[in-house]
Amino acid sequence: MKPVLYVVVPCYNEEKVLPITSQLFLDEINLLIEKEKISPNSRIMFVNDGSRDSTWSLIEKLAETDEHFIGISQSRNRGHQNAVLAGLMEAKDMSDITISIDCDGQDDITAMEKMVDSYLEGHDVVYGVRSKRDTDTFFKRFTAESFYKILALMGVEVVFNHADYRLLSSRVLQEFSEYKEVNLFLRGLIPLVGFESDTVAYERNERMAGESHYPLSKMLSLAFDGITSLSIKPIRMVLFIGIILAAVGCLGGLVSLMCGVSIPFICFVVCLFTGINLIGLGVVGEYVGKIYMEVKARPRYIISRRTYDKTNDENKEG
Repeated sequence: MKPVLYVVVPCYNEEKVLPITSQLFLDEINLLIEKEKISPNSRIMFVNDGSRDSTWSLIEKLAETDEHFIGISQSRNRGHQNAVLAGLMEAKDMSDITISIDCDGQDDITAMEKMVDSYLEGHDVVYGVRSKRDTDTFFKRFTAESFYKILALMGVEVVFNHADYRLLSSRVLQEFSEYKEVNLFLRGLIPLVGFESDTVAYERNERMAGESHYPLSKMLSLAFDGITSLSIKPIRMVLFIGIILAAVGCLGGLVSLMCGVSIPFICFVVCLFTGINLIGLGVVGEYVGKIYMEVKARPRYIISRRTYDKTNDENKEG
């Protein structure tokens, strides 16, 4: 039997680009069906992440025009990672494989065929990896590559230059559903599940329409979440810095007693130690805050509407 593929597409205020990329997604699905690589029961699942524009209305219209389009809507905006998770968990019992991809058309849609081919060869996880970053500015390229290197330094297992464009088999999703983290960093969590994996290289394009929903502040927040959600090395670094500074302080005290006290030097030491203390408290506080959110165990997403189940008014939480 041919595998049932669900393409999971998170959407947030995508009314400008959705009419363009939806047709591209449909063309790719139909091509794979014609080549008999996937089942005709395959679907494109749009996940509306609490959009404030007409995104959900467009999804409903798409679902009416072609059976391959379906959609779910979150009760409110929960962020990109939660939207992807909602789609994956919704699709895990209805599909054999899923491919998550952004709605903006920047990721090469034609790379899906290579992902499916890799799955048919026996890989349960296939990562889409950017072959180059020529379209990025120097600042974005430098910060992105530095981010992956910092994650590796912190002991976080990630695939270099991979974002959230990936294929997952249903058995990977079944196992991943046991991961209950509230603080999500999917590109760091998926490798923890294991199973046979592969990579597919592709070139990333410019956004086809609309504006990016990932400004510098959100990228920094995602980077910090990735580090603090999957590594405790920052806390250990604070401990080691504290030990080193304590030793330096003792040595400085001895030098001051032997050579005389210098007021400017004392002011410098006080400012330095105060800054280090505040940084240490901030790092520890970040981890305490994440523990606080995890202990609450609030749902990571709430599905309020579905195009294929409009008579069911009950929300699905996860």
